[in-house]
Amino acid sequence: MKIKKNVFWFYLITVTLICCSFIFSFFLPEKFFFDAKLIVNDPHNEGGFIGSYPLTMSFYKYTGLGFLPFSIVGLIQLPILYYLLKKIGIPDDFHVVNIKNILVYLSLFMMSLFIAMPSKEFITFIFIFFIVHVFLNEKTSLNKKILNVIIAFVVFGILYRPYYAFIPILVAVMALIANVNLKNKVFSTLFFGIVVMIFMSLSYGVLKGKHFSQLTREEHNQERSLINANTMLLSPVETSTWYGEAIGVTYGFFSVNFPVNGLKHFLKPQVVVFIIWQFFLIYILLIRFSKLLKDRKQYTEEFWLILILFAYFIIQGVFETDLGTAVRHKIGVFPLIYFILYYEDFRKKIHSSI
Repeated sequence: MKIKKNVFWFYLITVTLICCSFIFSFFLPEKFFFDAKLIVNDPHNEGGFIGSYPLTMSFYKYTGLGFLPFSIVGLIQLPILYYLLKKIGIPDDFHVVNIKNILVYLSLFMMSLFIAMPSKEFITFIFIFFIVHVFLNEKTSLNKKILNVIIAFVVFGILYRPYYAFIPILVAVMALIANVNLKNKVFSTLFFGIVVMIFMSLSYGVLKGKHFSQLTREEHNQERSLINANTMLLSPVETSTWYGEAIGVTYGFFSVNFPVNGLKHFLKPQVVVFIIWQFFLIYILLIRFSKLLKDRKQYTEEFWLILILFAYFIIQGVFETDLGTAVRHKIGVFPLIYFILYYEDFRKKIHSSI
């Protein structure tokens, strides 16, 4: 049986990266494994079933993965994640070297770095695959798909990371704006999504005394040194006021999605590579967003999925502490990015019954 070029290329890349992940585990700097060691060692006995760290600690403890060398964990986890991507599909031109495919190749490489060890993003990756899988289900009506996804995000937000529960709210607002006859729908949809995020943060600040970005980004960064986080993101103004928080959230959104401020680290090749990757990624995604806004009746499921992705990007503007964690968290939602980049190739999975 003759194997297709795109399938062969997918297997070649993934097998190579699985082997590389094994080697990387012996040469990466010690600080690269800080989070992984915290998860498996659980020094403060935080393991439980509510919260990203407690639940992740329990996962690696009870599955036994936390007792294995990181190199072996990578050999177990990466094939699972690559298999999930294969379940979404392999585009016909995956073997062709172009900008879109290079972005995906780099993303797969970053998976071999960030998720080839005990990681919270391993759980996030599987959850996001489930979200994509729900929309790919041909037997379920659109309304039921949306309801299932809302429930999934709320439950995941309660059990794992609270900000995921905000995604349905942002998606609902952006979907409403997308149906209004505005001149620049891409800008308007994202703008109102950011405004709603700011409003939710300010509302929380009125009730609890501190805004979202104060709790998740500013205070955390103030506790760290520049040595340990030299790409940290700090708001240009104090976020304790309403206007400061509005600026802080907006600044955060542009910092993690249009990281011009990261160019000051031009002597660090890994940062430069991330910036280039991020700029090309957001450029392609914005083009697809524009097309899906125009053709949302034809590409209904894809339209909702890209709203979820951009809602996540907006939320990143609140909680991301530095550029390193920004790219790590984007790799956690890579199944969604992967599907959107190739949605025209995968749309037959959804519409084949029509």
